[in-house]
Amino acid sequence: MSAIRTIGLVGGGVIGAGWAARFLVNGYDVAVYDPDPELARKLDAVLDNARRAQAKLFSGLTLPEGRLSLAATLAEAVGEADFVVESLPEIEGLKVRVLAEVDAATRPEVVIATSTSGLLPTRLQAGMVHPERLVVGHPFNPVYLLPLVEVCGGSRTSEAAKAEATALYERIGMRPLQVRKEIDGFIADRLLEALWREALWLVNDGVATTEEIDDAVRFGAGLRWSFMGTFLVYRLAGGEAGMRHFLAQFGPALKLPWTRLEAPELTGALIDRVSADSDAQAAGVSIRTLERKRDDCLIAVLGGLRSEDYGAGAVLKRYEAQLVERLGVAVPEPVAGGPLALWSGTVSAEWIDYNGHMTESRYLQCCAEATDALLRRLGLDAGYLAGGHSFFTAETHLMHRGQAKLGDRLSVETQVLGGNAKRLHVFHRLLKDGDLVASAEQMLLHVDTKLDKVVAATGAMAGAVADLVALHADLPRPEAAGRAVGLKRAG
Repeated sequence: MSAIRTIGLVGGGVIGAGWAARFLVNGYDVAVYDPDPELARKLDAVLDNARRAQAKLFSGLTLPEGRLSLAATLAEAVGEADFVVESLPEIEGLKVRVLAEVDAATRPEVVIATSTSGLLPTRLQAGMVHPERLVVGHPFNPVYLLPLVEVCGGSRTSEAAKAEATALYERIGMRPLQVRKEIDGFIADRLLEALWREALWLVNDGVATTEEIDDAVRFGAGLRWSFMGTFLVYRLAGGEAGMRHFLAQFGPALKLPWTRLEAPELTGALIDRVSADSDAQAAGVSIRTLERKRDDCLIAVLGGLRSEDYGAGAVLKRYEAQLVERLGVAVPEPVAGGPLALWSGTVSAEWIDYNGHMTESRYLQCCAEATDALLRRLGLDAGYLAGGHSFFTAETHLMHRGQAKLGDRLSVETQVLGGNAKRLHVFHRLLKDGDLVASAEQMLLHVDTKLDKVVAATGAMAGAVADLVALHADLPRPEAAGRAVGLKRAG
């Protein structure tokens, strides 16, 4: 691939601005031509969103940003560019004319990519002197965040041009999908269009509202599509026998009036082809392993949505609150005057770092779960929070004593070292099969959340704290309690 440093963009709408943002945050200089008088403002807004997204995804890995310039003419935007992207409206005649202008204004070796959503590149090459360098690079909104870009060539597109575009897209964090055959709408938009048309029929026929249709996607199949697509999901639906069994079981439904789209005849040849493709896609991974991967990915997606309190994540968050209420103070009492057993769990795949060990933040998370359980035992519930009171963590000291790995079963024991109406001093031991893996010492303060200040607990909460402090008063003080970083261990 030739050295690409400057990107020329023709069209600065939603897609063009998204391309500009993705290239800029990846360190490329970008020149944009669009006659829209609001171009600068719109680009700035999209670029701000891209910076925010990049920072959230890759904290601490920000590249030096490229330089953005607004060109007065098309020739100025593309004349010195090392790669050109056209993102004009989906009007074939307009694109043919403008691509011919771009072709004339750029060096002949520069690849020109069109962002068309489905127009045939062979037709778009019609006015170009160097049609071999035109490729389709069809992205998805927001371009700066979604990785998919469909790459397709026309009848006169060179393999070198497709290869250069593909390499550039990979360099800026995208997932190029090679479209084998030139076809209207390519792959993704044909799938989206099928769903869109059926959705319009459902609204037209009074079957569902637009919100109900969106909910049918985002609370169900859409979550699975985000990481497994359609065929792999259906392979799992076939059970241990896989795709061939799924087709045998559900194939007859293709004859039922479930959609206005006509399905192809499920011939033996098609069954064999789909089954063989599915086997190759699974690459020998068992159904049970794929099921666990599906579940882990769903948990990751749902967990991310929960942090945003949106979509299926909002459902999960509401259910979580219900579980807290239902648990109430149902925490085991200490055995023979010992510490409280407050949390147990298993180290999952997303808890593992590049060394194959549980990442540092998860050690603290385990202990924080125990703290939450302790507070529930004291009576901190939704009603107490609604009254404007809670406990906030003021200080934490985490000490690592061992390593936890994937699949390890962990538990936390908690000892109350002291406290009164305003503070609670706790010590957690994180255990693996009875062996100490880590300890965490925390100081919690009782606060008025409306005034944002420390206040004394009263009533039942103050009594519960006093009772717990008294319960643990005679327990031996942990050797690690009160330690500072670097302090020598006793003995």
